[in-house]
Amino acid sequence: MSFGSVLKIFLPKDRVFYGLFEEVATTLVQMGDLFKSALQEKDLSKRDEMLRTLEDFEHKNDEITHRIFIELGRNFITPLDREDIHYLTTSLDDIADYMWGAAKRIVNYQIHDEYNTLPAFAEIISKSIGAINTGVYSLRDMKDLRAITAACVLVNSLENDADDLLDQTMMKLFSSNITAVELIKQKDIYQMLEVVTDKCEDVANVIESIIIKYS
Repeated sequence: MSFGSVLKIFLPKDRVFYGLFEEVATTLVQMGDLFKSALQEKDLSKRDEMLRTLEDFEHKNDEITHRIFIELGRNFITPLDREDIHYLTTSLDDIADYMWGAAKRIVNYQIHDEYNTLPAFAEIISKSIGAINTGVYSLRDMKDLRAITAACVLVNSLENDADDLLDQTMMKLFSSNITAVELIKQKDIYQMLEVVTDKCEDVANVIESIIIKYS
């Protein structure tokens, strides 16, 4: 029997943290789906209205994150290392924060997305969050380690796709005839969208470290 298997026997059975993580993951999926739908919307007024709705989901995730930290302070013995719970919580919250930050910039800047980069990023982000959702929900019993690992690998691969998309878009922008102000606005938005995928990768890395420790 491995050390991780022995360790599981002595871990507390309180599942409150897993439930809270799953709430966050579910809310992120809803955010990702709405974000994707908004950036596929051709009517800019409808798009902006949809993007503003993301704030409600971001606030909901903040509330769940606060509940996790309350539980962390209340429970001396936890099902995962306190450090792992903290890292996973803050990493998940970062996704919501940066997605909402990107949405605000899109609404405020009103850029002309000539190369359809916004929906391309939204597709990558939505897929990344879907994979994270799989990983988070699999943490409760850790029975399907292959599925968790595959989800984390997919997130890493999608983050590479986002890097490539940003590079390609930047080359197009800097060789175009748009004004300096428009270039700065688009560059800011696209870079923030790429950061969202970085935050997804951070979550995948935390999940991988957890399963290595406890499997």
